[in-house]
Amino acid sequence: MLSRLRLPLFMARRYLFSRKKIGAINIISCISVVGVAFGTAALLCTISVFNGFRDLFGSLYTAIDPPIEVVANQGKFIDTQDSVLCLLKAHPAVEVASETLEDHALILFQGRPTVISLKGVDRNFDKVTGIRSILYGEGTYRTEQAGVHYGIPGIGLASAMGGINFGTLQICAPRKGEKINLTNPAESFNVGDLAASNVCFDVNQRKYDETLMLTSLDFVQELFEQPQRITSLELKLKPGVDLEEVKEDMRKLAGNRFRVLNQLEQQEDVFNMMNIEKLMAYFFLTFILLIACFNIIGSVSMLMIDKRNDMETLRHLGASDHLIFRIFLYEGRLIALLGAAAGGLLGIGLCWLQQTFGLIKLGTSSGSFIIDSYPVSIHFTDVLLVLSTVLVVGFVCVWYSVKYLSKWFLTKA
Repeated sequence: MLSRLRLPLFMARRYLFSRKKIGAINIISCISVVGVAFGTAALLCTISVFNGFRDLFGSLYTAIDPPIEVVANQGKFIDTQDSVLCLLKAHPAVEVASETLEDHALILFQGRPTVISLKGVDRNFDKVTGIRSILYGEGTYRTEQAGVHYGIPGIGLASAMGGINFGTLQICAPRKGEKINLTNPAESFNVGDLAASNVCFDVNQRKYDETLMLTSLDFVQELFEQPQRITSLELKLKPGVDLEEVKEDMRKLAGNRFRVLNQLEQQEDVFNMMNIEKLMAYFFLTFILLIACFNIIGSVSMLMIDKRNDMETLRHLGASDHLIFRIFLYEGRLIALLGAAAGGLLGIGLCWLQQTFGLIKLGTSSGSFIIDSYPVSIHFTDVLLVLSTVLVVGFVCVWYSVKYLSKWFLTKA
């Protein structure tokens, strides 16, 4: 049985690497291997670049998004004394908890009204997030000191206000349950003053940098008339704990009343869009790979023409049509396998060069973007996916073509 399995593979190897009567067959075989290799490398490099951008955006959001966020499943506001919320704060895996309240407000600066997202944070916010690592300016991180409330804008918002030293800023929010008085609109708004902290944050994301301002939780609760209420509970976990395991445990405690989100789920819309783009690139390059596999069909067809006399000899020696079919099937598979292996090594090598030396730049000058060169991240699962795709596409093309051609040639033999 073993010899019957080894014989087709042995002959396929001999046919693939031996000299042929028609010299062009060797060239076509080499082109087939090279075509599959380049298709494999292109697919692997493209997916790795998408992974690099995903990891880059994830690291940017890490500075302002907490590891775990708890929000209401229905409605917007949460009572700070809620029993479930207290249980989540007291979870053994939680190191620090921070309460926040975020809503839209209107700022009046130099007579110009602008709608912003105003987020009130408590004293633990800088311990839960990495906000201090993305602050720029001459001041220090502070949201409240000696009864004075301070505002920390995003870098884009600060630029729109003329800089981080904006003096005193008026913040307006509609009064709860009141209609706007058209004759005297000012009566329908709560108004508060924020002092400049002389710092701003830079997340490198427009949704934060151009519209978000941080201040104290007490100020925002008073402005929006939401005492003892928040919109989210942000949690930092103790070192060494399994985040996904803790998240699932917290979801059981939260039940249907609250949603427990990790950092990826907090930015679900962004990462879903990136996943769709990655999937579309995968299907597009797989289609190109399918075209490259047509070279294998041509190579096997030429070889079968070249070895017609050998097929007759094998049949006279007692070889079955199925054995002859497997010889050429294995040869096509060897071409696909060699191309996949070479392409995998080439793709990994190119990704390593990009990671190490940053050969392909994002801009013409340093500092034009967040990073100077295209980010690349090789994931083992993606390497397996690419190699599996190449082999499946290659093997299916080979099987179909050899099955069709062997019937024709063996009938003529």
